[in-house]
Amino acid sequence: AGHLIGSAFAEIFIKENGKETKIVFSGDIGNSNQPIICDPTALTEADFVVMESTYGDREHEEVEFSHEHELAEVISDTFRRGGNLIIPSFAVGRTQEILYFIREIKEKGLCKECGDFPVYIDSPLASAATKIFSGELQRYLDKDALKFVGSGESMFSFKGLRLCESVEESKQLNFDDKFKIIISASGMCDAGRVRHHLKHNLWRADSTVAFVGYQGEGSLGRKLLDGAEKVKLFGEEIIVAAKIVNLPGLSSHAGKSDLIKWITAYAPKPQEVFVVHGEETVAVSFAQELMGMGIHAHAPEYTEEYDTEQMAIVKPGVKLEHTARRDPSLSEPYVRLVGLAEKLLIRAKQSKGFANKELNKLSAKLQSILDVWNA
Repeated sequence: AGHLIGSAFAEIFIKENGKETKIVFSGDIGNSNQPIICDPTALTEADFVVMESTYGDREHEEVEFSHEHELAEVISDTFRRGGNLIIPSFAVGRTQEILYFIREIKEKGLCKECGDFPVYIDSPLASAATKIFSGELQRYLDKDALKFVGSGESMFSFKGLRLCESVEESKQLNFDDKFKIIISASGMCDAGRVRHHLKHNLWRADSTVAFVGYQGEGSLGRKLLDGAEKVKLFGEEIIVAAKIVNLPGLSSHAGKSDLIKWITAYAPKPQEVFVVHGEETVAVSFAQELMGMGIHAHAPEYTEEYDTEQMAIVKPGVKLEHTARRDPSLSEPYVRLVGLAEKLLIRAKQSKGFANKELNKLSAKLQSILDVWNA
């Protein structure tokens, strides 16, 4: 599928009443011309297709320079300002791409003023994934990567690269005043060790936070890209003074034109395309675009049932109300308590017409809970 190493499309063959039906699940469709791994394979036959739409409404931004030149400029700028460069990154795929670019930056001398600057991978999963990427992966690598591996060199090893295994090692990074690059998960900043590094660097005007991947709606990463002036981390309000950078084009997801290229490779056209895995408005608009191209498509709603024999929706789905992603600073017990309280309020409003005896009984129970709370 070209999204990350080992990703694949799923082809399902169903035999029923003497008839065979083929359904393809795209999963995440990869971006073309990425380093290291092969481009997505084009499939040409399917009765029905379930496909993603992450970038169904936009293309990746064109960049004037190569990715390594763009990243080199961010590194040099942060070095001159005297801060740290924090790169929130997905552990599998994206971290290895960044290491690939940094190795090229060092080999080409694109950041000579920075010397042999240290690069820390502060994610146990990313460290493990990097070791796997360095193994026997002939079937997954593109031509350039295969040529490089064939020379006996490592795509991800260079002077100054260090792996942080323990929590203690991770903490010590924030007490070292020397310039460094810290690559840490999670990529959207909602979990993982990167949150600690953000806490220690977001308030510093000399530091940089560089995003190298998609930031989901409601995530901390999206808030920072949208210009948040302050954020909450570990119960503490942090002023955002660091430089926030988005590196365009560094995405493992196919852009709109590549999604269209992938789905139009089917001949004949699928009987129906189910557009999923995208923000609601994006999935709907992309499905409408496919319809305009003569491809039957729609963005199914939650719990919707579709009969492939009748070629029709037999049970309409439920339109889910948009809910913001949970604030990571809120504890699980608190979120659970508020959720139960909201459900209770809904049930209470639905109790109109119940017997008064029953309502009085329930009210007494709720009052007893409130009495304990207020005691």
